[in-house]
This record gives sequence, C-alpha cells and structure tokens, in this order.
Amino acid sequence: MRSAFVSALVLPLLASAHGPRQHHGRADASSIVASAASSVVASSAASSVAASASVTGSGSVSGSTATSVAASTTQTLTFTLASTNPTAVPLSLIASGAPIQSTSALTTTWAAGAKPTVFAGAPGLPNAAALNPKDYPTLDKTPPLDSPEVQQWIQEVKNSGIDIPGFAPTNLGGCANNTAAAADASRCWWTCGGCTRQSDITTCPAKNTWGLTYDDGPSPYTPDLMAYLEAHDMRSTFFVVGSRAISRPAMLQDEYMMGNQIAVHTWSHPYMTTKTNEEIIAEFGWTKKIIKDALGVTPLYWRPPYGDIDDRVRAIGMAMNLIPILWTRISATQTFDTGDYDIAGGLTTSTQVLNNWDSIMNNSTKIDTGFIVLEHDLFQQTVDIAVGYILPEALAHQPALNITPVITCQNMPMSNAYVETNDNSTNPLPAPATSGNSSASGSASATGSAAGASKNGASGTAFVNTGLVSAAVAFAASAGALFL
Repeated sequence: MRSAFVSALVLPLLASAHGPRQHHGRADASSIVASAASSVVASSAASSVAASASVTGSGSVSGSTATSVAASTTQTLTFTLASTNPTAVPLSLIASGAPIQSTSALTTTWAAGAKPTVFAGAPGLPNAAALNPKDYPTLDKTPPLDSPEVQQWIQEVKNSGIDIPGFAPTNLGGCANNTAAAADASRCWWTCGGCTRQSDITTCPAKNTWGLTYDDGPSPYTPDLMAYLEAHDMRSTFFVVGSRAISRPAMLQDEYMMGNQIAVHTWSHPYMTTKTNEEIIAEFGWTKKIIKDALGVTPLYWRPPYGDIDDRVRAIGMAMNLIPILWTRISATQTFDTGDYDIAGGLTTSTQVLNNWDSIMNNSTKIDTGFIVLEHDLFQQTVDIAVGYILPEALAHQPALNITPVITCQNMPMSNAYVETNDNSTNPLPAPATSGNSSASGSASATGSAAGASKNGASGTAFVNTGLVSAAVAFAASAGALFL
C-alpha cells in the first residue's frame, strides 16, 4: 500500500534544466552509454566506475564524475511500492555506469503499404528501407538554413498569417543569464515562471487520467518499453527526435503501427528559445519531414526540449501546424518530471526517481484534472525504471489510472494526431494555408529572422494568429504568467 504520510518533494526546477550544465544532450543513447560504461565489467556491478556525467547541448559527452552502479543503495524509498515487475532490473543496477544489457529486436517489420488499424483514413506506410540518412541533415546538429527544403518552410511560415514576436533569442544559462527576458511577462517563457498559453496542453481534462509520454527516441531500448506497453494493452505518446527517427525508421514505424501517438521533438534537441527563427523552422521542418517520410503522416503536436518555449517559439510552431504539449506543473517550481533522464549521467539515482514519482502521485491529488509526466526512452536506465517500477506501480494505483496517449486523454481520436487524417471541422489546423506542405522541393528567400532583434527582447508584443478558427488553439491575450 502507498504510504499516506509521504510529504511532497519539490521536483527539479526548470531553471536548472535550462542552466549551464546542459546535461540533457540527446545524442544517440548507444554512443553515450558506451562512453559512460566503457570500463564497466558485468561481474563487477557493485564497483565504482568513472562514468561520463555531463552531456552537452550539442549531444557530445564532456567531463566525468566518479559514481557507483550501487549508488541507489545510499538512499531509501519514502514509500512502499504497491507492485513491481517480476523481471525488474534491481534498483542498484539502474544507475550510471551499469552493465550494458542486451537489447531486443523488433517483433514486427512492417511491409510498405501497411496501414494502422487504430484509426481510419491513414495512407499506407512508405518503405523504411528506402530512406537514406545521406538525404537528411547531420545528426544532432541544427540543420543548415540554405537548403531548398528550409527555404520553402521559411516562406510557408511567412505566408501563414501568423505574426511572429520580435523577441531576441535567449542565452544559454537559464533564467539567471537572461534576467530581462525572464522578467518580461509578455514573452510567456515557460522555463522561467511556468507561463502557459491557451494553446499549450499541460494536463488531461479528466481526473485520474495519465497522459503517458516518452521523449528522445527511438533508441535501442525502445522495443523493451513497447513490449511492456503491448503486454499490458497500453499506448503512449512518443516525442521523436528527428536524428533518432532517421537512424531507426523501422522502429518508428513499429511505434506508430502499434497504436502509439507520434509527435515532434525537434531534429537535434536544442533549447528552442536560444535559436533564431530560421533555425527553429529548420528544427521543426526536418523532424516533420522524416516522420512523414517514414510513416506517411505528419504530426500535429510537438514537445519543446527541456520545456523551453516562449511566444516566439509557440508562434513559429503554430505557423508550421505544431501544437505544444508540455507536462503538468502545479507551481513555478514543481513540475511532473520524474528526473529519469539524469540517472544515466550520474546526476540522480533510481531511488530518487521513484521518490519523485511518488511525489507526482501525491501532487496529482491536489489538482482537479488528470496529468502529463515527463519521461524518456533514450537510455537503458530510463526504460528499466519505467517497465520495472513506474508502470507496474501505476497499474496498481488506486483509484485506477486511465493511462493513454495525450491525444486520447484530450478526448480526441488518434486520427487527430496527424495533419493528413485530422478532422478539420472539429479540430481546426493552426495554419490551414500551410497544411500538407511538409515536404519541400522549391526554394524561397529567407525571412523572419530574429537576428536583427535587440538583445534585450525589446519587442514584447503578444502575437495573434488571424488564421485560427477555433479558440482552442488561440493564444491568450493576457501578458500575465499563468501557472498550473
């Protein structure tokens, strides 16, 4: 039984996530894990190892911190687990530098032309084997701006009718290194204060509903997660990094065909508010393109890496038919973030992640809606903690949780997750004039750059999308910060 006396823990601050350590780089998990565990021998799981602990924003690994694969044993759980997976990896081995486990192969390889059964009207799958990484930008770097594709997307944003605020890009280093931007309420910067707009999806409307999400894949460990979800008849929203999608298109197809929602998580996982308008367009455009090239459909939803979004980034996303999904936040400092990503880098322990999860469950009783939690499928450790502990615990929760993809918890059909199958009459596109233009062949001049904007973000004008038909995706006119 869950302990009733557990006090709520303050979850990780977004200011720290946006801070100078930048440990959340999203290079391919296999390369990071290999670096972190190169000196680990499976038979010495309890020994201390030198593991790479700091991952830069560009995806490379830098710095090292001495840690132990048994670090979790130095902490204790603040609650009693109601259920665990009988095959769960011991918590002591879900740690930085843990022995590398074997990965599971996909159980199904989908033929070109196959269609999902969870919703009607989808086109057949493209041939994943025909996709060539050489036809796409360099992995884990913001794509160049001079390609015909990016030039066309820039023109489409210009033609969308959506005004882009003139805020200058922020600086790396978080709120403390961006005092003027952080103090500018009209910017509505989620990182610094938790401001949201009406367009932001942060909760599920119904109480005791969990909008299940996993970020940064697909990775070598994603099949283990999908197998668990399938065995328990659960589905998730996968926020896909474009660089991972072109690396594993067959895995992306499997996620989609098994009934999960696929959404955009940018090409290289940058802090989006630090990017120029054109760079943001390139990050969005190439991720949308690889997903459509692999699946035949274009996602309508996205999640900003680190939750780093302001009105400039929102507007560009809306102009490209991308609606933001964040995660639940109950105050300026308390968010529904498990902290699972930091296990692999040695910055937290699996025990602390489970304590964070218990705090999330306790905090979920304080709101009158359902919730969305930040988790990841990039690393062995994040998948192990999910399938071994968090998901079994959630399935045993009382009252029972309704665990669904975010699109489902918003009371919409899965078909509304994609441009090509969306019901435009009930779920109007943010930018109808640009719908369906996710693949480019022409070129246009670059427009809409933030490079000329003042460094202090002098333009604080809120934007209004004149092309929106529904108030559901309109931006609030108020300049005040809105907290969950």
